[in-house]
Amino acid sequence: MKQISVPVRAALTLAVGLAALSTSPGFAQETPKSGGTLVMAFPQTPRHLNSAVQSGVATAVPASQIFASPLRYDDKWQPQPYLAETWKLSDDGKSLTLNLRKDAVFHDGKPITSEDVAFSLMAIKKNHPFDSMLAPLEKVETPDKYTAILHMNKPHPAIVLAMSPALAPILPKHIYGDGQDLKTHPRNSKDVVGSGPFKLATFEPGRRVMLEKFDKYFLKGKPYLDKIVIDVTPDVTPTIVGFERGTVQMLPFFSNTTDLKRLQDNKQIVITPKGYEGVGAMNWLAYNIKDKALSDVRVRKAIAYTVDMNFINKALNGGYSQSANGPIVPSSPFATKDLETYPVDLKKAAALLDEAGFKVGPDKTRMKLTLDFVPGTANTKTLAEYLRAQLKKVDVAAEVRTSADFPSWAKRMADHDFQLSIDTVFNWGDPVIGVHRTYLTSNIKNQVWTNTQSYSNKKVDELLEQAGQEIDPAKRKELYAQFQKIVTDELPVRFLNLVPYHTLTRANVGNVPTSIWGPVSPMDDVYLK
Repeated sequence: MKQISVPVRAALTLAVGLAALSTSPGFAQETPKSGGTLVMAFPQTPRHLNSAVQSGVATAVPASQIFASPLRYDDKWQPQPYLAETWKLSDDGKSLTLNLRKDAVFHDGKPITSEDVAFSLMAIKKNHPFDSMLAPLEKVETPDKYTAILHMNKPHPAIVLAMSPALAPILPKHIYGDGQDLKTHPRNSKDVVGSGPFKLATFEPGRRVMLEKFDKYFLKGKPYLDKIVIDVTPDVTPTIVGFERGTVQMLPFFSNTTDLKRLQDNKQIVITPKGYEGVGAMNWLAYNIKDKALSDVRVRKAIAYTVDMNFINKALNGGYSQSANGPIVPSSPFATKDLETYPVDLKKAAALLDEAGFKVGPDKTRMKLTLDFVPGTANTKTLAEYLRAQLKKVDVAAEVRTSADFPSWAKRMADHDFQLSIDTVFNWGDPVIGVHRTYLTSNIKNQVWTNTQSYSNKKVDELLEQAGQEIDPAKRKELYAQFQKIVTDELPVRFLNLVPYHTLTRANVGNVPTSIWGPVSPMDDVYLK
């Protein structure tokens, strides 16, 4: 991706038209109409609404409606115009020029300029937990009001995808540039001002986010909806009841396979797995390599051989999930199939444990391990209980530890106070953004979803450094292929399954978001029939 340049008006019109066509199979037969309130139920509660300083889909879903970003993406991994009408990545990959729209304003009526873009991107670099995403960004030059030039200290091809809605919200400098700490800024939760298709009406933490149509949105005639209501509903049972009754019209990031199977024949409900390719969610079993037993790769491989992925995918997930065989999800352009895999083999597992010196003792146990799991997401507790039973078959006693809530689990991970843990982790589109963080020696930190496994391999560090700077996509893919092969052999984590995320909607919802970012992209095309 050496150069990306898009003719201004024609490309914008084409991109919007294609997005509508690709996300709504019936678009040719039915013209979107304006009006109505979309009620969405979501199990996670956002701490606040500013995705410039907070990762995670709980924040990204509402934030992608409130804040516009320089670019957006279609369902073919192709960038499309948004706040930037045209853009160009230099031949050396060290600068990205964004040519902004001249008619875009914030929700308070103030025009969006290159100064806002420069302020926002440097703020994201400083505050966002994804350190590698904008790490090479040194400065943003603003030669005029509508041109922003991003200068990097090394080639950084991931910069284009990093301009996506969930990752690069453009903030109003006149509000957030007041010197207050952005992570605790009062306007992250109250009187939030963005420039996206919807503006904040009310935010009740732990209960709901109410958004209303922004009448001066820069894409004329959009959004179609008058309001979006996001109800926080951690309990799946009342959520499904409301959905089946029609009081809820959309369930994004839905992965309860029992309900998926039950609802699939309901003609009033539309179910799609599309729209999660960019997020790239997977479950894995993380090993704490600082632990004496788990520092031995033979032990890690033995544990890997106890897992029956066919059982997980078919029995536990009802046939809705697939195996995750490596660190990069199959939907990514950088995935490879030439990987070391671990089909269930209890005899091989026992032999490896014997070889590593962990013989069966008088108590009929080889070792005792603790097994944590991230609470409240993607059937991780069920996976933990299944793995405990499998480990028992090779005389390993695993104690499943339940954390009171997500912050409690996250603290254990950040403190490296674990032996085994089942996590749900996202690729976030480009490996630089969501994959590197787990494997770089430099990212061994006391922070959740960094390299809390304490994995270190000099060759892996070199490969990731090279791949993160390689402009040629084919060469970049080859570098990532080498990385994936090493990691699946050394196993700092045992890859389990791709999280079977689906978007469920009532049949009267048109243009369901199915770009690579799905529900964490602007819903300006969504309408009620």
